[in-house]
Amino acid sequence: MATSLSFVLKPDHLAVFFPLLQQGVRVEARVGCDIQSLLCDQFKLVPDYLADRITTIFLNGKPVDDVATAVVKDGATLALSAAMPGLVGATLRKAGSLASFRNTISHRNDATAASACVDGLITLKLFNMLLPEVGPQYLAQGVWTSGRELQTCLLEYTHDMEAFVVRLVLDGHVLKPAMLSRLQEIDPGARVKLQASCEP
Repeated sequence: MATSLSFVLKPDHLAVFFPLLQQGVRVEARVGCDIQSLLCDQFKLVPDYLADRITTIFLNGKPVDDVATAVVKDGATLALSAAMPGLVGATLRKAGSLASFRNTISHRNDATAASACVDGLITLKLFNMLLPEVGPQYLAQGVWTSGRELQTCLLEYTHDMEAFVVRLVLDGHVLKPAMLSRLQEIDPGARVKLQASCEP
């Protein structure tokens, strides 16, 4: 059984949910297409942003160099990061000058992978500067998590939520501030569709 949860927060409080985005959330998408199509055509990221800002990409745990040929299948895990420091960051950078040093772990394109796009779910992970830059977009569209993951994320804010939650709707019912503790009653095993945005 799925639970729907919609937050409107006071400005600059979306970082509350950034740990979820780092851990990984499930996102609805048309799968069977390449990463570039997924991020730019479906998720509406500007191509220059993908080329210049998202410097490190992992698909199912393997570094990706060519976003135009790496195909995202249903159930895949896609991790996105801006530039990471040091030699490790330089080595993992997509199509970087040091990419040959991690040749044995790099993503290999499956010649039979490309197929007609179909509806599916992927796990999306965001890191460092991408959290505040594109995280709000995904949270506004809605992501899937579990009751357990949500409760863990919000645990440290249990007694402070009234200070930054403007509106909360649980399964179509508006919760009053005094009822925010009901979030801890969500079944840990439940699938939760989470939407979050900040008031203007």
